[in-house]
Amino acid sequence: MTKIFAQFFKDESGATAIEYGLIAALISVALITGATSLGNTLNSTFSKLSDKMNTNAVNKL
Repeated sequence: MTKIFAQFFKDESGATAIEYGLIAALISVALITGATSLGNTLNSTFSKLSDKMNTNAVNKL
């Protein structure tokens, strides 16, 4: 019985799979954070552009 436990604790093949999973999760979080930040910046930029276009359209009438 102790031999089985010893083999179980020495086996590291599952640890690498878990490490790869954690790396993939961290990369996903970084991509989502970056995309959200970029989206907010683009939304702000287009809102300002829209406001300027609307202001110029009203002034020309």
